Formats: sequence, C-alpha cells, structure tokens
Amino acid sequence: MTEWVTGLGALSMGALLGGIFFGGLWWTVRKSLVSERPALWILTSLLLRMGITLAGFYWVGNGHWERLILCLFGFLIVRQLITRRLKPGEPICTLAQTR
Repeated sequence: MTEWVTGLGALSMGALLGGIFFGGLWWTVRKSLVSERPALWILTSLLLRMGITLAGFYWVGNGHWERLILCLFGFLIVRQLITRRLKPGEPICTLAQTR
C-alpha cells in the first residue's frame, strides 16, 4: 500500500514540477516580449526553472528509478495539458499580433 502512496506522490510532484517549469516558460515568454532586456529574462528564467526542476527530480528519485519514471510521467502530462490549453500557433499577447 505504501508503494502506491509513494508512486502517487512522485507522480504528483512531477506534475508540480511540470507546472512550475512550463508555467514559468509561458510567463517568461510573455514578459520578454515587452521587456527592454529580453535576453536577461530568458537566461535568468532558464537557470531558475532548470535548477528547480533538476533539484526536484533528484529529490523525488532518491535512488529509486521507479519514482523517477513516475515523476517524469507527471511532468510530461502537464506539458501536454499546457500545450493543449495554450493552443500553439495563436499569438500569446496583443504585441505579437501587431508585429
């Protein structure tokens, strides 16, 4: 029974990490379009998102490959959900429409 709880926790943590990573990416792209220093936004965001995500995967895995796979699965589920929600190809802000 505890294996199911641990697996569900790893899956949930992967979903949380995916939300942080891809939500942060979406927020960064929106901010960089109107920023005077878009490269600084993108680089800082990349380092922060990657650091949080890698630390989270390391913490969840804790030497167990099964947990790591479940965490990755949760991460990829959130990626699919965010991709479908944001409908690729549509402009993400009004500034992109005027260019």
